Amino acid sequence: MIIKIITVTAMAAFEIYAALGAAHAFGFDTWLILTCTLVGGIAGVFIAAFLGDKIEKFITKNFRKNVSPKPKTGFIYTIWQKYGLYGIGTIGTFLLGAPAAIAVGVGFNANMKKLIPICIVTVIVRCVAFTFFSDYIKGLF
Repeated sequence: MIIKIITVTAMAAFEIYAALGAAHAFGFDTWLILTCTLVGGIAGVFIAAFLGDKIEKFITKNFRKNVSPKPKTGFIYTIWQKYGLYGIGTIGTFLLGAPAAIAVGVGFNANMKKLIPICIVTVIVRCVAFTFFSDYIKGLF
């Protein structure tokens, strides 16, 4: 049982949808699923924030030598222009996941001390909503 809990928690650190499916397949109850996804999701935020800056420095040092900047277009850049830090923290976390939102924030040189709490609150809301919604859907079938 401990291995299953660790598996779901580790999956939730990177992708909540896979963690929810695995937790239901393992037969977890709703509160255990919620606990695992919350712990994993919040751990994912801190892992991405800790490693994001180090990965960016490594890539800049080893691979981005004399590269011309690309034009700034696309969906994520539009969110950044319209909504700023809060848009990346909330919309990015809901659509892409917290590690991806943190990575986008690192790419845009966002203030990590402000982005991390936004992502944590969004992860909590997302975990609660998706856990109870998936439990409701499971009850229909």
